Amino acid sequence: QVQLQESGSGLVKPSQTLSLTCTVSGDSIRTTAYAWTWIRQPPGKGLEWRGVIDYDGSTYYKTSLTSRTSISRDTYKNQFSLQLNSLTPEDTAVYYCARVDRKWWAPGYWGQGTQVTVSS
Repeated sequence: QVQLQESGSGLVKPSQTLSLTCTVSGDSIRTTAYAWTWIRQPPGKGLEWRGVIDYDGSTYYKTSLTSRTSISRDTYKNQFSLQLNSLTPEDTAVYYCARVDRKWWAPGYWGQGTQVTVSS
C-alpha cells in the first residue's frame, strides 16, 4: 500500500522560503498511472491545490503561484519536494502531499499533513 510522509520546516519567517519534502513508499513516483501533488489548507479555509509533478518530471502550477512555487523530485530517493518563496502569513496552512490518479486527475492517497506557520 502506498504511503506518503511530509517533512520540512514548520515555522518560517515572512519573506523566507518554505521547503517541504514528501517521501513515498509502496509505489514509484515514476509510475505512469500517477502524478504527485501538493495541496494546502489554511486555517478556516478550504483545500488549495498548489501544483503537480507528473510521472515524467513535468510540472504544472496554479497560475497565480507560478513565480513563487517550485516542485521537484529525486527519483533515487523516491521523493518530491515543494519550494514556496517570499512567504507571507497568508501561507500559513497545513500542507499535504498526495498521489493523483491520472485517469481521473483526482488525489487518492494523502500524507498526514504538516503544519507550516509563517510568523516573525
